[in-house]
Amino acid sequence: MAHRVVLITGMSGAGKTIALKAMEDIGFEAIDNLPLYIIPLLTSSPESLVRPLAIGIDIRSRDFDAGYFTSKTLPLIRQKNPDAQMLFLECDDEILLRRFTETRRKHPISGGRPIMDSIKNERSVMNILKEQADIVLDTSDYSLNELRAWVKENFSSDKKDNFFVKINSFSFKKGLPRDSDLIFDVRFLKNPHYTPELRPLNGKDAAIAEYIKSDPAFPPVYDKLHDLILELLPKYLEEGKTYLTISIGCTGGKHRSVFVAETLRDDLRKKDYNVSLNHRDVG
Repeated sequence: MAHRVVLITGMSGAGKTIALKAMEDIGFEAIDNLPLYIIPLLTSSPESLVRPLAIGIDIRSRDFDAGYFTSKTLPLIRQKNPDAQMLFLECDDEILLRRFTETRRKHPISGGRPIMDSIKNERSVMNILKEQADIVLDTSDYSLNELRAWVKENFSSDKKDNFFVKINSFSFKKGLPRDSDLIFDVRFLKNPHYTPELRPLNGKDAAIAEYIKSDPAFPPVYDKLHDLILELLPKYLEEGKTYLTISIGCTGGKHRSVFVAETLRDDLRKKDYNVSLNHRDVG
């Protein structure tokens, strides 16, 4: 672990700064925005690698040239550090636009142009780094805490005995969560939407829970789903996977998927799994 090197790059607004801070929290020395020519010198010096090292690289870096970095700089780094990894943080264009708009930040290569133009220009430059990355993480559906948790679970020296599960509920009408490893469709359950007094509620409400549990289809199917997931999780861990995303969908993403996701979260926690829950389309 003492000589570990992780290069963190990706789209502006995709969470590189948060990821670097999370690396620092788990014991890495985190350095951002270095001139590219310095990085091979830094990673080849024994004095620099007394701690694991996380280095941020993006389009703001001095003399940034994606082609030169992937063809010259990256091979030099890996020559001295064969296990060096490059993490690329990806994100949907519309979500990047929303993030820049909400925070009122300028895009680093805006030059007075519309933000979306800058995002598209940056993507055309950064795609060559994405192609060379060891890990590509799409943060479009991640909260700040979920991104921090992902970094901790994938890069912490204690990850061997940890396994992190993220559960999403979602609406099929609004598309699949892009980071899903396993997807389950619960639209076969009775839909509370068609009961007027239940329609304004969501799957976290007791009345919705009782309604869905009263459906004869729920107990046998949920039991099989629960047992399947409990059988799969140790197998993913054995394969070296430390982060798994399970997505559960229904038509509107408000009632059935939310209740099943809540129930699964509670049951997995009883088995001592680390679980986070995201209701993407509630509200």
